[in-house]
Amino acid sequence: MLAAVSDEPAVERPEGGDRPAEGREYRIGELAAAAGVPVRTLRYYQERKLLPPPRRAGRVGLYSEEHLARLRMIGNLLERGHTLEGIRELLSAWEQGRDIETVLGIEKAVTAPWSTEVPVTMTLDELAELFPDEIDPESVERAVALGLIEVDGDRVTHWSRRQLEATATLVRAGVPLSAILATGRELQRGMDEIAATFVRLITTHVVGEIGDHDLAELTDTLARLRPGAQVTVEAGFARAMDRQVRAAIDQVLGRLTGS
Repeated sequence: MLAAVSDEPAVERPEGGDRPAEGREYRIGELAAAAGVPVRTLRYYQERKLLPPPRRAGRVGLYSEEHLARLRMIGNLLERGHTLEGIRELLSAWEQGRDIETVLGIEKAVTAPWSTEVPVTMTLDELAELFPDEIDPESVERAVALGLIEVDGDRVTHWSRRQLEATATLVRAGVPLSAILATGRELQRGMDEIAATFVRLITTHVVGEIGDHDLAELTDTLARLRPGAQVTVEAGFARAMDRQVRAAIDQVLGRLTGS
């Protein structure tokens, strides 16, 4: 536990003056201890404009309960994965009179995972049984680099049970695992390009057109757009597969018939 040690001299708090009528005040060491952060972190937040300056009483800065609440909010947002720059923007929106819950709701709608895949965990030996003679240190390393699996000692977690089963089916059909992994990198680049296209579409024509008074509606709008984007990609991929399969069959028949 952090000790409540101040790096500033003790001060007799004046009666009257600009002291608030009620509410506890903290010297910097006391505030840091109450919030559970180092003094240097508190100073850093002040430098980044995340924390308002204290009330001055002579040479001593006195912080209020509002400063403590702000520090706790920053800590909660950091635990949720926000960056300090993102937190600064959220707090700025709050100070401008926007409802921070609305702003956080928009953030949640935008950043909530799109994938509903169920991960699966197994041992390395069990993974090798799924892919006989295909699992070696190089293939494991490539799968980790692609973000398909995470390895923790002898345990392996694949991000998607469905994709793992689909990969095993391809291998049983005669497609080498090394070829699947190589194709996976190419597919990943293509999917990133598709996702970037949708993000540009939404940010340009939806988010870019939203005014301050419409922020509460933006969360619902983004939630409605999610399934539409997924259906568009799935339907487009199915149609593209139809075209490519027909073209491949035509080529095979052409070779067989000599035409």
